[in-house]
Amino acid sequence: MAFASFDKKGGSAPLAEINMVPLIDVMLVLLVIFIVAAPLLSHSVKLELPKATATPLVAKADKIEFSIDADGVRYWNSQPLTREEAAARFAAESAKQPQPEIHLSADGNVPYKAVAETLADASQAGLSKIGFVTQPEAGSKASVKAAAASKP
Repeated sequence: MAFASFDKKGGSAPLAEINMVPLIDVMLVLLVIFIVAAPLLSHSVKLELPKATATPLVAKADKIEFSIDADGVRYWNSQPLTREEAAARFAAESAKQPQPEIHLSADGNVPYKAVAETLADASQAGLSKIGFVTQPEAGSKASVKAAAASKP
Protein backbone atom coordinates (compact mmCIF):
# COMPACT_ATOMS: atom_id res chain seq x y z
CA MET A 1 0.00 0.00 0.00
CA ALA A 2 1.39 3.34 -0.96
CA PHE A 3 0.64 6.47 0.99
CA ALA A 4 2.90 8.83 -0.90
CA SER A 5 3.77 9.37 -4.52
CA PHE A 6 7.23 9.08 -6.11
CA ASP A 7 6.91 11.98 -8.51
CA LYS A 8 9.23 14.90 -7.91
CA LYS A 9 6.62 17.61 -8.24
CA GLY A 10 4.53 17.30 -5.13
CA GLY A 11 7.08 16.04 -2.68
CA SER A 12 5.68 13.79 -0.01
CA ALA A 13 1.98 14.61 -0.09
CA PRO A 14 -0.26 11.75 1.13
CA LEU A 15 -2.38 9.88 -1.41
CA ALA A 16 -6.11 10.17 -0.53
CA GLU A 17 -7.39 7.36 -2.78
CA ILE A 18 -8.33 3.79 -1.84
CA ASN A 19 -6.59 1.06 -3.81
CA MET A 20 -9.50 -0.96 -5.26
CA VAL A 21 -7.48 -3.75 -6.89
CA PRO A 22 -7.11 -5.98 -3.76
CA LEU A 23 -10.81 -5.51 -2.97
CA ILE A 24 -11.81 -6.55 -6.48
CA ASP A 25 -9.48 -9.57 -6.31
CA VAL A 26 -11.05 -10.76 -3.07
CA MET A 27 -14.57 -10.29 -4.45
CA LEU A 28 -13.74 -12.29 -7.59
CA VAL A 29 -12.29 -15.14 -5.51
CA LEU A 30 -15.45 -15.21 -3.35
CA LEU A 31 -17.63 -15.19 -6.47
CA VAL A 32 -15.77 -18.20 -7.89
CA ILE A 33 -16.10 -20.07 -4.55
CA PHE A 34 -19.87 -19.46 -4.46
CA ILE A 35 -20.29 -20.47 -8.12
CA VAL A 36 -18.49 -23.75 -7.44
CA ALA A 37 -20.20 -24.46 -4.09
CA ALA A 38 -23.81 -23.61 -5.08
CA PRO A 39 -24.52 -26.79 -7.11
CA LEU A 40 -23.22 -28.93 -4.23
CA LEU A 41 -25.77 -27.46 -1.82
CA SER A 42 -28.79 -28.16 -4.00
CA HIS A 43 -27.87 -31.76 -4.87
CA SER A 44 -30.60 -34.21 -3.88
CA VAL A 45 -31.35 -37.87 -4.42
CA LYS A 46 -34.23 -38.47 -6.82
CA LEU A 47 -36.63 -41.03 -5.43
CA GLU A 48 -40.00 -42.23 -6.55
CA LEU A 49 -41.83 -43.08 -3.37
CA PRO A 50 -44.64 -45.63 -3.39
CA LYS A 51 -48.22 -44.38 -3.18
CA ALA A 52 -50.45 -45.55 -0.33
CA THR A 53 -54.09 -44.86 0.41
CA ALA A 54 -54.23 -46.09 3.99
CA THR A 55 -55.36 -43.62 6.62
CA PRO A 56 -53.41 -43.58 9.86
CA LEU A 57 -55.21 -44.84 12.93
CA VAL A 58 -55.12 -42.27 15.65
CA ALA A 59 -56.19 -43.67 18.97
CA LYS A 60 -57.86 -41.07 21.12
CA ALA A 61 -56.72 -41.03 24.70
CA ASP A 62 -59.36 -41.30 27.37
CA LYS A 63 -59.99 -38.33 29.60
CA ILE A 64 -60.33 -38.81 33.35
CA GLU A 65 -61.90 -36.02 35.39
CA PHE A 66 -60.19 -36.19 38.78
CA SER A 67 -61.32 -33.62 41.34
CA ILE A 68 -60.71 -32.84 44.98
CA ASP A 69 -63.30 -30.86 46.94
CA ALA A 70 -62.66 -28.47 49.86
CA ASP A 71 -62.92 -31.31 52.38
CA GLY A 72 -60.21 -33.33 50.61
CA VAL A 73 -62.59 -35.94 49.16
CA ARG A 74 -61.33 -37.29 45.83
CA TYR A 75 -63.62 -37.93 42.87
CA TRP A 76 -62.91 -40.09 39.81
CA ASN A 77 -65.32 -38.98 37.05
CA SER A 78 -67.71 -37.65 39.76
CA GLN A 79 -67.55 -40.88 41.84
CA PRO A 80 -66.03 -40.49 45.33
CA LEU A 81 -63.11 -42.72 46.26
CA THR A 82 -60.23 -42.97 48.74
CA ARG A 83 -56.57 -42.24 48.08
CA GLU A 84 -55.74 -45.97 47.96
CA GLU A 85 -58.51 -46.63 45.43
CA ALA A 86 -57.27 -43.70 43.32
CA ALA A 87 -53.71 -45.06 43.39
CA ALA A 88 -54.98 -48.48 42.29
CA ARG A 89 -56.95 -46.93 39.43
CA PHE A 90 -53.93 -44.85 38.39
CA ALA A 91 -51.87 -48.06 38.20
CA ALA A 92 -54.55 -49.77 36.10
CA GLU A 93 -54.86 -46.77 33.74
CA SER A 94 -51.10 -46.49 33.24
CA ALA A 95 -51.08 -49.92 31.56
CA LYS A 96 -53.40 -48.69 28.79
CA GLN A 97 -52.04 -47.51 25.44
CA PRO A 98 -52.36 -44.62 24.84
CA GLN A 99 -52.29 -43.43 28.40
CA PRO A 100 -55.33 -41.41 29.45
CA GLU A 101 -55.21 -37.72 30.23
CA ILE A 102 -55.84 -36.80 33.86
CA HIS A 103 -57.71 -33.50 34.27
CA LEU A 104 -57.10 -32.50 37.88
CA SER A 105 -59.39 -29.87 39.37
CA ALA A 106 -59.03 -28.98 43.03
CA ASP A 107 -61.03 -26.59 45.15
CA GLY A 108 -59.19 -23.37 45.99
CA ASN A 109 -59.47 -24.13 49.72
CA VAL A 110 -58.18 -27.70 49.59
CA PRO A 111 -54.84 -28.24 51.38
CA TYR A 112 -51.93 -28.59 48.99
CA LYS A 113 -51.05 -31.91 50.62
CA ALA A 114 -54.03 -33.62 48.96
CA VAL A 115 -53.01 -32.29 45.54
CA ALA A 116 -49.37 -33.28 46.08
CA GLU A 117 -50.39 -36.78 47.15
CA THR A 118 -52.53 -37.18 44.04
CA LEU A 119 -49.70 -36.00 41.79
CA ALA A 120 -47.27 -38.37 43.53
CA ASP A 121 -49.65 -41.33 43.18
CA ALA A 122 -50.15 -40.63 39.46
CA SER A 123 -46.42 -40.22 38.91
CA GLN A 124 -45.59 -43.45 40.75
CA ALA A 125 -48.14 -45.27 38.60
CA GLY A 126 -46.37 -44.00 35.47
CA LEU A 127 -48.93 -41.48 34.24
CA SER A 128 -47.43 -38.40 32.63
CA LYS A 129 -50.35 -36.55 31.02
CA ILE A 130 -51.74 -34.52 33.91
CA GLY A 131 -53.43 -31.18 33.38
CA PHE A 132 -54.75 -28.67 35.90
CA VAL A 133 -58.26 -27.31 35.41
CA THR A 134 -58.80 -23.71 36.52
CA GLN A 135 -61.47 -21.05 36.34
CA PRO A 136 -60.52 -17.85 34.52
CA GLU A 137 -60.47 -14.72 36.64
CA ALA A 138 -63.38 -12.32 36.30
CA GLY A 139 -61.23 -9.57 34.80
CA SER A 140 -59.34 -11.67 32.26
CA LYS A 141 -59.75 -11.05 28.54
CA ALA A 142 -61.04 -14.56 27.88
CA SER A 143 -63.85 -14.28 30.41
CA VAL A 144 -64.76 -10.78 29.17
CA LYS A 145 -64.98 -12.08 25.59
CA ALA A 146 -67.03 -15.10 26.70
CA ALA A 147 -69.40 -12.88 28.67
CA ALA A 148 -69.80 -10.53 25.70
CA ALA A 149 -70.47 -13.44 23.34
CA SER A 150 -73.13 -14.93 25.64
CA LYS A 151 -75.15 -11.70 25.85
CA PRO A 152 -78.07 -11.54 23.37
